[in-house]
Amino acid sequence: MARIIRIFDTTLRDGEQSPGASMNIEEKVLVAKQLARLRVDIIEAGFAYSSPGDFEAVRRIGQEVEGPIVCSLARARVEDIDRAWEALKGAPRPRIHTFLSTSDIHLKYQFRMTRDEALKRAVEMVRHARGYVDDVEFSPMDATRSDLAYLCEVVEAVIEAGATTVNIPDTVGYTTPQEFGHIIQTLRTTVRGCDRAILSVHCHNDLGLAVANSLAAVLAGAGQVECTINGIGERAGNASLEEIVMGLRTRADFYQADTNIQTEEISKTSRLVSKITGMVVQPNKAIVGANAFAHTSGIHQDGLLKEKRTYEIMRPESIGLTQSRLVLGKLSGRHAFREQLAKLGYSLSDEEINAAFDRFKRLADQKKEMFEEDLEAIVSETATRVPERYTLKSLQVQSGLRQVPTATVELDVNGQVMKETGTGDGPVDAVYRTIAAITKTKSRLLAYAVKAITGGTDAQGEVSVRLEQDDEIVTGNGADTDIIVASAQAYLNALNKLALQLERRAQEGKKIQTC
Repeated sequence: MARIIRIFDTTLRDGEQSPGASMNIEEKVLVAKQLARLRVDIIEAGFAYSSPGDFEAVRRIGQEVEGPIVCSLARARVEDIDRAWEALKGAPRPRIHTFLSTSDIHLKYQFRMTRDEALKRAVEMVRHARGYVDDVEFSPMDATRSDLAYLCEVVEAVIEAGATTVNIPDTVGYTTPQEFGHIIQTLRTTVRGCDRAILSVHCHNDLGLAVANSLAAVLAGAGQVECTINGIGERAGNASLEEIVMGLRTRADFYQADTNIQTEEISKTSRLVSKITGMVVQPNKAIVGANAFAHTSGIHQDGLLKEKRTYEIMRPESIGLTQSRLVLGKLSGRHAFREQLAKLGYSLSDEEINAAFDRFKRLADQKKEMFEEDLEAIVSETATRVPERYTLKSLQVQSGLRQVPTATVELDVNGQVMKETGTGDGPVDAVYRTIAAITKTKSRLLAYAVKAITGGTDAQGEVSVRLEQDDEIVTGNGADTDIIVASAQAYLNALNKLALQLERRAQEGKKIQTC
């Protein structure tokens, strides 16, 4: 049976130390309730002594959030621990987490203490905290830059004093997985009484190794991992909760360990924290990034459509997403294109697929990503295509402040290429007047509408026009990333429909006369 690793979430304390990521009390309570739904084991709700707001957040979370242990951080000072207890005393499962540095560089330059003084203070403060609660955690700050023999001495002493969890922090993200694993292994095998406490780890990401170091510690016997949602935190952040959890879950065969986390709540929790803190998750972020379950390569898409395990080691449903995302773009193949159209409810013939795919490829060269709305526009354009008497070959427009809008249009008219330049009140008007001059049509523009199909500066613009001539009214549509080109396409689409309608009406008139 796999070992269960406790997840200590410090999003509300260390995560909030990210520049610009501060949360108000209501937001902290909201996140804490979501963390409870995520089923984290411990919530570090804040640093009660640091401010009235943090005190109130710890107090309310302790009283209002059911399930997890609720913890407050406290320096190894009597006033800090007293304040932590004041905030926590209404909580059903309180924990006080106190800390003091053990590295010589911190003791010398920051705390102005000797090793003996630090050891004595750590023991006294753990005992003081145990006077309030049965669950006390102690962290020897900057443990990974501490003398290992001295670290072992401090850990042994605080366990003897009553610490139930001892957390080994890589405070400045200095260690490596092999080195950190050795530290944890040494503590487990040499510290007397270590079996009476849970060994925890808290890794920072300054060298990008926070998750790797945490998992190495689990392999070495650590029973608790301290982490944050989306990996937010001081400087480069902390070990990412979602990466730790899914790493253990996905590779349970290797780690022989798992967590109590309800992984289907991961995506929702990530979005909530991102929204509240304003810290956007990078697209290529593992597990919760926008691209984590997105597939762009045609080869990958083809394999995924045949068997998901070819290119996915986790199911998107396992973190609360509905499905993988095939990102259609210039690298996508016909298989993925057809499959995506089928999901949208379109059943096209091979000829229609080929025409739509050619249009898709041309558009994909202009856009970074294709959206469902883009596909719908392509299908609509393909489905409403009529025999083309007029085809756009090239278009150039000049327009600007204090400049007469001028359009140069080149059309294929019944197999003959014709080119003309004209002016108008605006760039679209100039294009339409020039097209009308080339085609010698006498239609009247009844309506012109334009909208963006998707968001972004590279979005397609969709143009709809309505033309009238000789009591025939038609609608034309065009879509392109260039709104002037889209306008020309819509106008020509309508002119082609109008020509077809007028031709049919003329033929029907001849039949009537013959009869």
